[in-house]
Amino acid sequence: MTLGSAAPAPPDPASRKAVGPAVVIGSALEWFDFYLYASMAALVFGRLFFPSGDPTTATLGAMATFAVGFLARPFGGIVFGVLGDKFGRKMVLSVTFLLMGISSGLIGLLPTYESVGLLAPLLLVVLRLLQGLGAGAELGSAIAVAYEHADAKSRGRLGSLPALGVNIGLFASSLTVTVLTSFDEEFLYSWGWRIPFVASFALVALGFWVRRQMPETPEFEREAREASARKKSQPLRSLIRSDWRGLAVVLAITVGYNGVSYVFKTFSLSYLTEFRDVPANVGSFGITLASACAIITVPIAGRLCDRVGAKTVVMVGAVATAALAFPFFWMLDSGQRVLIWAALVLATGIVVPAMLSAQGAFLSQQFPTRTRASGLGTGREVGGAFSGGLAPLAALALVTATPGHGTWAVSLMFVAGAAFIGVGALFDQARRLESRAEQQVAERT
Repeated sequence: MTLGSAAPAPPDPASRKAVGPAVVIGSALEWFDFYLYASMAALVFGRLFFPSGDPTTATLGAMATFAVGFLARPFGGIVFGVLGDKFGRKMVLSVTFLLMGISSGLIGLLPTYESVGLLAPLLLVVLRLLQGLGAGAELGSAIAVAYEHADAKSRGRLGSLPALGVNIGLFASSLTVTVLTSFDEEFLYSWGWRIPFVASFALVALGFWVRRQMPETPEFEREAREASARKKSQPLRSLIRSDWRGLAVVLAITVGYNGVSYVFKTFSLSYLTEFRDVPANVGSFGITLASACAIITVPIAGRLCDRVGAKTVVMVGAVATAALAFPFFWMLDSGQRVLIWAALVLATGIVVPAMLSAQGAFLSQQFPTRTRASGLGTGREVGGAFSGGLAPLAALALVTATPGHGTWAVSLMFVAGAAFIGVGALFDQARRLESRAEQQVAERT
């Protein structure tokens, strides 16, 4: 039975074929922009927008703008999530794509601090806020679309499609950064860094067209008809009153997952260059290798979810994260390229994408149709604001303050993140919602 509906219709195979490319391509292009900013904040923006006598202080300033985007994401997740539950997932995904693409393109046209002083970082923060608003609605709405077009036997596979798009975007952005950092610093810091941002203007046209071809989900259309018959639709109120348990599950898992994920992917780049004198292209190439591996990991994990359950995959990922907490930095500290790349592949190529893949099905089943987009958007983005944006900044501050720039405190952050993920998975609400839906059907008949 589909949660939140009385008589679910079987998904249309033709619609499912159209949804796959729309979800994957749209998510890939949108997250290419988002991850590109993360890499440039770690490697370039400190010098260009936050000049300081201390390179670490400048990097902290740039990473703070990265965190600002996460502070904006909850507003995007809540507002666009409610709009998605009221007016449709398709409309939301088209609008947010334009928001992300245009703001990213404008970042590539910004003047630097040397040209306009404090206006430069101010404009950077404004555009980062707009990026955050767009990203805040993207993944939750894309997950809802993929999940609602799936049948009971393919929710893990189709629910993993947004994660596939995310990792394709990460691969493309990390490959771009690897190429740019392979040139001399004068090229990178003068105008080389601008090229991929300005290219977003062209990419947004393609992505918007793809998103407009995507059909609305049958579950939403049915729920919209029922809400119209009831003459009311208040998804946020229903979320807080009836589905707060599912919201708590999503919050817990997102706090743990995002904190772990962005420390692995973003902080590690700054750590290698600032504290271990490893060339920037070594770390960025490691992320490229990891994201290429993730493109393979995600569909495998999605199919595994359909065989053993998404909850099991999430739990295994939490255990693997805790197991990697200390060995990850031992491998980075070795200074050997092969070990650095192996650490990044294990963390961001296998463990993290497997958990993200499983979240498509697992987090979606925490909500009925009428509150799914708002629940996913609110839970993921509020949780992400307190972990994904602040975790790399906290990790950088901890290493800076620790004698000898030790990483044991950051390793403990990984253990704590794994605990949040595990606890969230243990409080799965799927069975409770199934029982509630069956009871509602019985009452109607």
